[in-house]
Amino acid sequence: MITKIQSPDRHFTDMGWLKTYWLFSFSNYHDPTNVQHGRLRVFNDDIVEPQEGFGKHPHEEMEIVSIVLEGEMFHKDTMGNESVIKAGDVQRMTAGTGLYHSEVNVNDTPVHFYQIWILPDKSGLIPSYDQKSFTPEAWHNRFALLASEKGGDDVVSLNTDAGIYRAALDEDTHLAFSTDSERKLFIYVMNGEIDVNGTLCSKGDQARISGESDLRIKSLAQSELVLIDVPS
Repeated sequence: MITKIQSPDRHFTDMGWLKTYWLFSFSNYHDPTNVQHGRLRVFNDDIVEPQEGFGKHPHEEMEIVSIVLEGEMFHKDTMGNESVIKAGDVQRMTAGTGLYHSEVNVNDTPVHFYQIWILPDKSGLIPSYDQKSFTPEAWHNRFALLASEKGGDDVVSLNTDAGIYRAALDEDTHLAFSTDSERKLFIYVMNGEIDVNGTLCSKGDQARISGESDLRIKSLAQSELVLIDVPS
């Protein structure tokens, strides 16, 4: 089953310094019918204005993944990490038993990034950090694995049985994706238009998928997407 949520139905918040689409219940937006999809708990599509950002704040018991699309963010946390997360970078924090961090756009142009929260397999993990850089060639006309429980030299490690993928497709490109039908899949269309098993999805649309083990994806124009594979 594929449930399509169209772009205009996303929850939008404009705080001046932050323009964001919250795809699931978050902060002061609460919809009891839209809390999570399997273990996927949060997907925020954020644009942060120059010299603005998220001040020091706490997290716990969550895998937090940031994917920067444009611009740069300066990150600092209580684990002692200080880093710049730039376009093409993927960062993971295991909040575990608790940490504090801040994210600030210290540049003169906006930063556009996705923040994704996935529930961990185990509670009480020691907080940890991982960050990797990717180039657009990695996801050109194919799925690039950005983050996974298996990790590896070229993949951000996760402490949950999940996979996060990115693809940029030329027009009329076909991709297949297979998983266990008991799992949940989530697709967010970044740009363009795609056909997912007969369901048309355009920029800003979501496909929330249950009970399907094989996806057939066709790009109807130059398109980009993120796909997330999580336990039910």
